[in-house]
Amino acid sequence: MKKIILALAILMVISLTGCGKEETAKEEIYVYNWGEYIDPQILKDFQKETGIKVNYDTYASNEDLYIKMTQSQDKYDVVVPSDYMIERLIKEGLVREIDFSKIPNFANVEDILKNPSFDPENKYSVPYFWGTVGIIYNKAEVKDKVDSWDILWNEKYKNQIIMYNSQRDTLGVALKRLGYSLNSTNEKELQEAKKSLIEQKPLVYAYLDDDGRDVVVQGDANLSVMYSGDALLMMQQNEDLDYVVPKEGSNIWYDSMVIPKNAQNVEGAEKFINYMLEKEVQAKNVEHCVGYTSPVKGVKDLLPDEIKNSKVAYPDFDKLPPLESFRDLGDFIKVYDRIWTEINASNL
Repeated sequence: MKKIILALAILMVISLTGCGKEETAKEEIYVYNWGEYIDPQILKDFQKETGIKVNYDTYASNEDLYIKMTQSQDKYDVVVPSDYMIERLIKEGLVREIDFSKIPNFANVEDILKNPSFDPENKYSVPYFWGTVGIIYNKAEVKDKVDSWDILWNEKYKNQIIMYNSQRDTLGVALKRLGYSLNSTNEKELQEAKKSLIEQKPLVYAYLDDDGRDVVVQGDANLSVMYSGDALLMMQQNEDLDYVVPKEGSNIWYDSMVIPKNAQNVEGAEKFINYMLEKEVQAKNVEHCVGYTSPVKGVKDLLPDEIKNSKVAYPDFDKLPPLESFRDLGDFIKVYDRIWTEINASNL
C-alpha cells in the first residue's frame, strides 16, 4: 500500500512539474528585431506589467531575417521586417493574420500609415517606426537650392556627393529623378537609370553604407542620400546640416511588427504588439532611438522639443512630395542585381 501511495505521489510531482514547465513556456515570447532598435527598459517594463519574459535577438538586414525564418529551427513570436520583406513573407505564407481585436491600441496609429501598399488590407502588420529618404547637405558649403535629386548630378559638387551602397536605394533615387517609380519593372526605365548613375560616378565621393554618416558630419562630403532617422541624429551633431525630401518624390519606409506563422505564443505576441503602441512606451522608445518616427498619434507631444519640433522626424504629410514604399519584386530582382553589377563594374 505504501508503495502505491509513494508511486502516486511521484506521479503527482511529475505531473505538477510538467504543468509548471508548460506554464513557464507560456509566460515568455521570442522577439527578433533590428539591432539597437528598442530601449532595453521597455522589455523589463513589459515583463513587470504582464509577467511575460521577452527573449530578444537582433539582426542586421531583412535578408538575414528571411534566412533565419526559412532556414533555421529557431521560432519567433514577433519579428520586425521592412515593407518589401513583409510583402514577401505574406506571399510565401510565413506570417499569420493578426487578430486586431486583441490589439486595441492599433486605433492610435496614424490613419495615413494604415493599409500600406505592401499590406493593403492591413491584415498582417503593425507599424513600429517609419521615415523618409532624402538628401542631407551642408548649408555652409552648398549654396544652390536643394529641392531636387538633380543636385546629386551637379558637377559643381564633384567629390562631395555620397550615394548609398545599396541597389534598391540608389537605383530608386535615379528612377525617381527621371520621373519613374522606384519599384519600376520596365527595363527601358531601368537602363535609363543605370546610364544616369554611370554618368554620375565621376562626381561621387564614394558609395557607402552607415559609415557615410560620419563622413558628412565631419565635413569631408557635403551631400548625401540619407534616411530621415539618421539625418536627424547627424543634424544634432553638426548644426550646418539640413535635410530635404526632393520634389520628384522619394521612399517612405516602414518597419512593422508581424507574427510568424510558426509562432509558439501568439497571445503573448499580441500583448507585446499592443504594448508597443502605447503612447508612453512609444515616447520612451523614440527618445532612445533618436531620429526614428513614431506611427502613433500624439506621441510627438510627449517628446523633447528638439525632436517634437523637427520637420525631419515629424513632417507635415500635406507638404511632402509623392512617396512610395519599396515593394517585393519577386524574380525581377535579378534584373536589378544585374544592373547594379554593371554600374559597379563601370569606369568612365
